[in-house]
Amino acid sequence: MPRCPWTGDRPLDNHYHDTEWGVPCFSDAVLFEYLVLDSFQAGVSWWLILSKRENFRRAFDQFTPEIIATYGPADVERLLHDTGIIRNRAKIEATIRNAQLYLELRAETTLSDYLWRYVDGQPIVNRHTELTQVPQYTPLAETMSKDLRKRGFKFMGPTTVYAFLQAAGLVNDHLMSCERWAQVQTLRR
Repeated sequence: MPRCPWTGDRPLDNHYHDTEWGVPCFSDAVLFEYLVLDSFQAGVSWWLILSKRENFRRAFDQFTPEIIATYGPADVERLLHDTGIIRNRAKIEATIRNAQLYLELRAETTLSDYLWRYVDGQPIVNRHTELTQVPQYTPLAETMSKDLRKRGFKFMGPTTVYAFLQAAGLVNDHLMSCERWAQVQTLRR
């Protein structure tokens, strides 16, 4: 199957690309997981995050925000000693705070509704033919980043937010030559 060239020949990347990346996601649980993983990706390769995903799930209680929001200093220390994840104090503490803020947001609306309103409920379908045409971030990512940071979310800069938008399918950045470009367009709420 023709794929986006960033997958290379790594089976884990290929599986992620073929089954998950760019698929419109409306599940708050999965969207929260993507937010956490993308925040940890800042400064490291996505492949590293993907290869540690199951460790992250274990370490962060399956990304259950209600549990993460209650983490205290002992949990931070536990996570800092967990060799299966990225051991960065600022990112760990940001994840705890982001879980608390997620719960506050959920008192207003679902995470899905909050995010999808930025694109009027429909994925943005880009028509890139070369990987070099895919931007690092867009005005949409800047706007969403600004709003998330205004709410107090950490590690949510425009580049991180754009990676999240791509992963969660709010933006279809599969290259047009990739078989998934057309396939993900058929997947709707």
